[in-house]
Amino acid sequence: MNNLLAIVIATVFVALAAVHAYWALGGRITLLAVVPEVRGRPAFTPSALATLVVAVALFGCAGLIAATAGVLAVPVSPSVLSWLSFALALVLLLRAVGDFRLVGFFKRVRGTTFARLDTVIYSPLCLALSLGVFIVTLSHHA
Repeated sequence: MNNLLAIVIATVFVALAAVHAYWALGGRITLLAVVPEVRGRPAFTPSALATLVVAVALFGCAGLIAATAGVLAVPVSPSVLSWLSFALALVLLLRAVGDFRLVGFFKRVRGTTFARLDTVIYSPLCLALSLGVFIVTLSHHA
């Protein structure tokens, strides 16, 4: 059951990585607001390189979870994989909680398209991924 959870989580990370790679390579189609807004304008404009770095990091998260669960063989000790996965779970939890300004459950900027989507989709997804990563890691902890 935990390997199935690991595969689902890894698949979500791969899908997120693919979307970011699409954007990094010039893709412009998006159905959702993905950048926080302040006074009706994007809070920042991510560069193609930054977006590609995020894509690589998300793909790495998929590999980390698959390796932690034993689905993917890597030449890294199970103990190191566990600690990296626990760190990932913490980072995802912190993203869900947010920066108390633009992102997360406790953001102050509300009423924008991004803020609504963050409350309904992005932050809950981060919280669910955090919990899933924690469960997978705990069940495979060396």
